[in-house]
Amino acid sequence: MASEETSLRALESLMTEFFHDCTTNERKREIEELLNNFAQQVGAWRFCLYFLSSTRNDYVMMYSLTVFENLINKMWLGVPSQDKMEIRSCLPKLLLAHHKTLPYFVRNKLCKVIVDIGRQDWPMFYHDFFTNILQLIQSPVTTPLGLIMLKTTSEELACPREDLSVARKEELRKLLLDQVQTVLGLLTGILESVWDKHSVTAATPPPSPTSGESGDLLSNLLQSPSSAKLLNQPIPILDVESEYICSLALECLAHLFSWIPLSASITPSLLTTIFHFARFGCDIRARKMASVNGSSQNCVLGQERGRLGVLAMSCINELMSKNCVPMEFEEYLLRMFQQTFYLLQKITKDNNAHTVKSRLEELDERILGSWSGTERSEVVQEPKLLLMRSQGQERRFVELRGAWKQKGGNGMKGCLTCSYIEKFTDFLRLFVSVHLRRIESYSQFPVVEFLTLLFKYTFHQPTHEGYFSCLDIWTLFLDYLTSKIKSRLGDKEAVLNRYEDALVLLLSEVLNRIQFRYNQAQLEELDDETLDDDQQTEWQRYLRQSLEVVAKVMELLPTHAFSTLFPVLQDNLDVYLGLQQFIVTSGSGHRLNITAENDCRRLHCSLRDLSSLLQAVGRLAEYFTGDMFAARFSDALTVVERLVKVTLYGSQIKLYNIETAVPSVLKPDLIDVHAQSLAALQAYSHWLAQYCSEAHRQNTQQFVTLISTTMDAVTPLISTKVQDKLLLSACHLLVSLATTVRPIFLISIPSVQKVFNRITDASAQRLVDKAQVLVCRALSNILLLPCPNLSESEQQWPMRSINHANLIFALSRDYRNLKPSAAASQRKMPLDDTKVIIHQTLSVLEDIVESISGESTKSRQICYQSLQESVQVSLALFPAFIHQSDVTDEMLSFFLTLFRGLRVQMGVPFTEQIIQTFLNMFTREQLAESILHEGSTGCRVVEKFLKILQVVVQEPGQVFKPFLPSIISLSMEQVYPIIAERPSPDVKAELFELLFRTLHHNWRYFFKSTVLASVQRGVAEEQMENEPQFSAIMQAFGQSFLQPDIHLFKQNLFYLETLNTKQKLYHKKIFRTTMLFQFVNVLLQVLVHKSHDLLQEEIGIAIYNMASVDFDGFFAAFLPEFLTGCDGVDANQKNVLGRNFKMDRDLPSFTQNVHRLVNDLRYYRLCNDSLPPGTVKL
Repeated sequence: MASEETSLRALESLMTEFFHDCTTNERKREIEELLNNFAQQVGAWRFCLYFLSSTRNDYVMMYSLTVFENLINKMWLGVPSQDKMEIRSCLPKLLLAHHKTLPYFVRNKLCKVIVDIGRQDWPMFYHDFFTNILQLIQSPVTTPLGLIMLKTTSEELACPREDLSVARKEELRKLLLDQVQTVLGLLTGILESVWDKHSVTAATPPPSPTSGESGDLLSNLLQSPSSAKLLNQPIPILDVESEYICSLALECLAHLFSWIPLSASITPSLLTTIFHFARFGCDIRARKMASVNGSSQNCVLGQERGRLGVLAMSCINELMSKNCVPMEFEEYLLRMFQQTFYLLQKITKDNNAHTVKSRLEELDERILGSWSGTERSEVVQEPKLLLMRSQGQERRFVELRGAWKQKGGNGMKGCLTCSYIEKFTDFLRLFVSVHLRRIESYSQFPVVEFLTLLFKYTFHQPTHEGYFSCLDIWTLFLDYLTSKIKSRLGDKEAVLNRYEDALVLLLSEVLNRIQFRYNQAQLEELDDETLDDDQQTEWQRYLRQSLEVVAKVMELLPTHAFSTLFPVLQDNLDVYLGLQQFIVTSGSGHRLNITAENDCRRLHCSLRDLSSLLQAVGRLAEYFTGDMFAARFSDALTVVERLVKVTLYGSQIKLYNIETAVPSVLKPDLIDVHAQSLAALQAYSHWLAQYCSEAHRQNTQQFVTLISTTMDAVTPLISTKVQDKLLLSACHLLVSLATTVRPIFLISIPSVQKVFNRITDASAQRLVDKAQVLVCRALSNILLLPCPNLSESEQQWPMRSINHANLIFALSRDYRNLKPSAAASQRKMPLDDTKVIIHQTLSVLEDIVESISGESTKSRQICYQSLQESVQVSLALFPAFIHQSDVTDEMLSFFLTLFRGLRVQMGVPFTEQIIQTFLNMFTREQLAESILHEGSTGCRVVEKFLKILQVVVQEPGQVFKPFLPSIISLSMEQVYPIIAERPSPDVKAELFELLFRTLHHNWRYFFKSTVLASVQRGVAEEQMENEPQFSAIMQAFGQSFLQPDIHLFKQNLFYLETLNTKQKLYHKKIFRTTMLFQFVNVLLQVLVHKSHDLLQEEIGIAIYNMASVDFDGFFAAFLPEFLTGCDGVDANQKNVLGRNFKMDRDLPSFTQNVHRLVNDLRYYRLCNDSLPPGTVKL
């Protein structure tokens, strides 16, 4: 090797060149290879030690530390003992000598490398590793460095990566737990000493003008006056160094709390100290002072103070997230809650809503992430305040822009972390979801007062996301209350009385928040165009979450909820119903004569609110049905009559076609209100169905009028001239009336007959596809579905059967004309036109069959009679279109639906004919063409075909059993060879489901078992049949576990486990003797290679279920054989692995042993790979 000085200069030159903008990728690869080769040389670490102590080049230092990191984590086992001692001695000295001058990222990396040595050698070869850290923390000069080392140790040793054996991981965890009490004591001491030191000099502020208001509430939250007095102490002004040390100490605590158990080590004094620092987050006064003083350093100071509050809340939340709380720790929890709610009261302490909101906005500022003293001076903060006014309300947005200025251009040096408000909201969520049930019973904890504070906190949130998060907390609370009442029905009144005021207030405020009348400025900000991952806009999400809260309050307090909501709805309905007087006739039609800008704005707000309130009314429909039907009948009837009136009004005066002064705003509003009124009425279809049952016995006329009027409102909208949104709402309502309500007189209503005539009229313009399908479904269901509460003789089946046949005849007129015949061949239609006819007809017919597939036999009989000719035409057309995959796809969808819903009605001979036709058409060549050459459509065709076969093999009885050999042959000899080696998951899932269904529903095809044999032998050892086919299927399952597709792996593992649960698959002789340990071997290899790590738990359970069939064989034969076949480990390591696998036979212990074996096997391979060539292993 060259001299150290020469090597250093060469390395600096290479690093500068590597990161230069002009260096090509080719040259970068050369440099990278050069650096990798250097790092692999024996003794390269000595050069790196010299580089670290002699260079100021950041890149060189990071490279040198990476060489050390690689040496320690991958090659440490092969490093000579003398070299290890030298490294253990030199690196800490280097850190101690230069930690104040090193860039923070180099210092942190050096700390990590030293901790990595401790991870390998402490305590046996590096006995003073942890002692050194404690000494660093205790020395004032090196306290920050010691805290960084402590946090890194907690991160790397408490939950180490998989490059350690399980025994070593357990040892490290135990060693750390032994130090916890000492460490927590040190951290408590540091935080307390900083607080006490600065509290002495803190100026006592004058009493707050609002301090008197908190008296009663505060004394409720904090039982002891001393606690309240303690938390009311003024917050000290800390110097920069003290704040830095406190932030590091709090970061250490947060990480320690993430893994240490709740115990006496977490003392009351530590908790109190953490809460002292949590107050920094809500101390706006001090942060304002720092900002007002003007200098950028003071701005950073203000942010750092806020950051201490965020870190303290992180510590609190780590403790809060632990669900398993020892009895002795519950008192600590109560104290934590009391102290945190003191902070909540401090945040929301003001009678002026605007002041509270302003305070929350300031607390919601983003806090700068961690940085060290060396880089703090390089960050310049530019606070920028934006004031916006809208609708007479003043809103303040605080935007913090960090201009990151850094020497050397090494990239961003900080990060943005959560705001204090986000952390506080997390705390509240954890409190309600995890601990409320345990704390509510404490008389010292006033839950109602807490809800008062939560209410203020929720409705003064400065951001929509913050508000959503708070609504989630209320939802959790309402769920808790509902489940509590259900489990203690006797106490229902007492519980409700306790919370009634809070719930009524919540309901009222949530309703106000969704109304433009009260909240226009905020609601206009919500995006109502861009869809999120859940396919809803920001506005829709806002409305949905709000209405969920309204619905949950309705469940608890139905009378209050209804009496709050209905008057608000009525107010907006009056505006909408009053629009008729402003409609005038113009040359081009009707026009809304409201033109003043202010009037248009008010109308826009009222219509948007009406639309939201209609959705709210629809959401509450479920609370008027079932057991509540009679008690709440009059309220529900009032709502439904009002909704019918509104829908009829909109349809009669055709508001959807009216010209307006602001068409881009008001016209969509009017259409939306009309559509929402139809949707709200549809939500009451279950109530109407229950009313239909009651009306059968009494008051029939009122019900008939309701339905007839509804149909008068719906049928004018079923037109090509109506906007799609409104048309589809009308169609969905029609479907609900036909399917859910099912009044016998529906078909005789004149408006319904108009729709019937329009749909069957060949000359009428066809509706858009979706609407056409819905209307045809509704008409079919009116004729097919039996009406409730009527005897069979009153169902009018003969007349309905004729009408249904006529309907289908009309709908399939063009399709039936496609049937191949001698005459048809002379007048061939263009292919595209044929495809359109097939698509339009089959989409309608398939939907009709699907909608009645679970109905009575009579309904399905009539349906099939009407469809019979169309089905025969489809079968005749199928061979002609076998090479048109898009048409084949639609035809197979239709047949799949027929098989699922009407196979009994089709009869055995015709069903056999269909199956045989398909088996004949899907030759190996056709399958290959579909899968390999026709892309996703071709694969879909094969998948649909396999789904049809799934239905066939599941059919009970002997009817379709003759097809089993052909189906298994097609699956294993034709489909499987084509897809087995393809990486694409297409078709595989459906094929394996077919194989699973074949086995599951036809077990006796493979295993014959008789009662006599069971009695004679005691244990039935079934006679095996069709063994080659069974073995081939099992082999296919085994092969699927060697492929990367995790979804297929999970599905097939589930199928095997199901077959074992239901049919004792693993116990069968053929599986036990020839396959069992092959499967175990494959599953273990999958775990070792980490290819399907997400399924570790499922794989472990499957291995246990297989091994439990023959534990003796597993321990005595399989395990030694498996270890013998493992490469990359020596004989001694194999023996250790075998000895460590305890012979436990219970599931938890066995799976733990499996994961230990896998982890240690990987660890030994890693160690052996890192040894230098020629190393002698003893």
